[in-house]
Amino acid sequence: MSNWKKEKFQGRISAAVEDSVPHWPQPAKPQEGAPNIVVILLDDLGFAHLGSYGSDIATPHIDALAHGGLRYNNFHTTAVCSPTRAALLTGRNPHATGVSFVSGFDSGFPNTRGKVSKETALLSEILVEEGYNTFAVGKWHLVPAAEHSAAGPFDNWPLGRGFERYYGFLEGATSQWNPDLVEDNRPVQQPKTVEEGYHLTEDLTDRAIQYIRDQKSAAPDKPFFAYVAYGATHAPHHAPKAYVDKYKGKYDKGWDVARTEWFERQKSLGIIPQDAVLPPRNPGVKAWADLTADEQKLFARQQEAFAGFLEHTDEHIGRLVDFLKEIEQLDNTLLVLLSDNGACAMGGDEGTVHSWAEGFGLKESFEEKLQRIDEIGTHLANNHYPAGWAQVGNTPLKWYKSFVHAGGVQDPLIIHYPNVIKKGGTVRSQFHFVTDIVPTVLELLGIEAPDTYKGVSQQPIHGTSLAYTFEDADGPSRKPAQYFEMIGNRGIWKDGWKAVAIHKPNTPFAQDEWELYHVAEDFTESRNLAAEQPERLRELVDLWWAEAGRNGVLPLDGRSIIAKVRSIESARPAKQDVVSRTFYPTSFGLPFAKAPDIRNKPFEINASLNRSSTRDEGVIVAQGGRFGGYSLYVQHNRLTFFYNHSYGVQYVVTSDSELPAGAVTVSFRFAKTGDNEGVATLYANGAKIGEGHVGHTGYLGFSNEQFHVGENNPTPVSPTYASPFRFSGKLNNVVYTLGGYSADLESLLAVELATE
Repeated sequence: MSNWKKEKFQGRISAAVEDSVPHWPQPAKPQEGAPNIVVILLDDLGFAHLGSYGSDIATPHIDALAHGGLRYNNFHTTAVCSPTRAALLTGRNPHATGVSFVSGFDSGFPNTRGKVSKETALLSEILVEEGYNTFAVGKWHLVPAAEHSAAGPFDNWPLGRGFERYYGFLEGATSQWNPDLVEDNRPVQQPKTVEEGYHLTEDLTDRAIQYIRDQKSAAPDKPFFAYVAYGATHAPHHAPKAYVDKYKGKYDKGWDVARTEWFERQKSLGIIPQDAVLPPRNPGVKAWADLTADEQKLFARQQEAFAGFLEHTDEHIGRLVDFLKEIEQLDNTLLVLLSDNGACAMGGDEGTVHSWAEGFGLKESFEEKLQRIDEIGTHLANNHYPAGWAQVGNTPLKWYKSFVHAGGVQDPLIIHYPNVIKKGGTVRSQFHFVTDIVPTVLELLGIEAPDTYKGVSQQPIHGTSLAYTFEDADGPSRKPAQYFEMIGNRGIWKDGWKAVAIHKPNTPFAQDEWELYHVAEDFTESRNLAAEQPERLRELVDLWWAEAGRNGVLPLDGRSIIAKVRSIESARPAKQDVVSRTFYPTSFGLPFAKAPDIRNKPFEINASLNRSSTRDEGVIVAQGGRFGGYSLYVQHNRLTFFYNHSYGVQYVVTSDSELPAGAVTVSFRFAKTGDNEGVATLYANGAKIGEGHVGHTGYLGFSNEQFHVGENNPTPVSPTYASPFRFSGKLNNVVYTLGGYSADLESLLAVELATE
């Protein structure tokens, strides 16, 4: 019985209690001995990254799970994080859930709403109605950024989708040293500083253990579902220095040698077929021997940081497993560990130091990256490795995250369940997809997905249970077929054959070149049979279109990200020329989508302050942090505007005179003088107190970190203060005028021009 339904009273009500019959509804109760469910989701972890899948990175705790459970070498995801999470938690194909791409992107069509449809209930929603306690820890990435504010709505946050407790971060990526944290439905500060030893992976593990400990203390016989979605190993690759240094010199041999070594180790482990072929390097990846000594030095250090990051994560997964063992719950826990997609090549040819994805903000020069080599992995960097190392992580598969060739979608899966899986340490090769986890859980629990949930008719589960593989090591896959689609890249698998096509953005789909592979015999998609078997290819392509129609994939959208955004913006109602918004001090920051959009336009900031003394100081408004953003603040009794565009590129305007104590209105006005630049002017009570040039204004306010009033978290925009640098006086409000200036300042400007 579902708890959300109002149960019909089964007693009898008369005029007096003596003549009435009471009735007490019974809460939903799982079957006797129902297992706990723990799903551990790693991020951007390639097929080969785990030691038990062939790498030379130390992952002993995860490998122990593989030794006691089952490893799958033919398991697939969607190629990108949000769609995989939607499919994993609902058991439905991603387009059918409304999440065909990253959360927050709404194309105006049902397949891309950026949040999970209410027609596809999550496993958490199903299990909580069956008497389970439910916890989520870590990365969510299933709610649009525009819904990350104090106004919600909260129905797409974890607590709105069946989880009873949540601790983690809502966005797709965050700093491991200074994350944007949320607990339940409110923002919280990290429990200790970087200097005190904080790291997000440790924090998330602590919280998962705490939730389980609290639950087992309160209801020892009640099972739980814990969804533990680490930020690791998504960039930025952050790890304590001791873990990174452990790999110092290990990757001086380069990615070509490492890839060959991992490939041979995979064969010796039996995780890939003995006749598998190692494909040539992916297009664009240089031979290691052709790199300069400085390039090799930098790129090796970037891989060392990743390796240390993964080993550090493995250690904390071990802590979680050890805790389950300590409380005697491990044997009766179905533990599923997987990755959301293949290794990520967004670090580009050279990797990054300042921005975790190549192309965000001002491009770093190679010399700047090399100069900062000692910062890689620390809180001072936002580092990512080059595509060459991502290719190694996907050994022996081609391409990367976002591609639907095997390198983007074929990922590790480990299932550990001692009470049921008696012969661990073996490999399963049946084809399966991420939608198959939910029906596996439901089969093992002996329950069915509801036809309706909270009054909403439900789509059928699309996945196929893989529970049969626990006993059937060599039998055929029971999966009938599976389509793939990601940013226009398309694929279809059926009966050991796969058709796949790469789509070039902003080109007609008719120009895509379909490839054909007999993957049952060609593990690495190395022998394209399209020319030899055109009829089979046509059958598969026709099947792709049929599956696309059935699962809401259409309309196909192969536009570039820029083209998509421009199209959406042009379709929305025109904005007013001048817009005024008032903000108040709050610890609940605003995401970029809700923050004032001040990019490349005239604007004005007016703040009403009351300072009991000239020592009162702090941040008035700030958006962003150490890796980019702007801040307007009072320090040393002077008003300062600081724009941190990128590493080594900052614009600072500070008042010429000190500020008065008492009530004061301070203002900042930006006037455009060119396409990407302008003049910034500071005022106090209407009097001009400072002026300076500001450039790169096309990125002003463009930051994946939050907008705050009265403080700057989690990292400082300006190196002259430490976060949060809360304003110590009284900050009444801050008014932004976007696209122009307030009437008062327009008058003041006219006076200034007249008297010059």
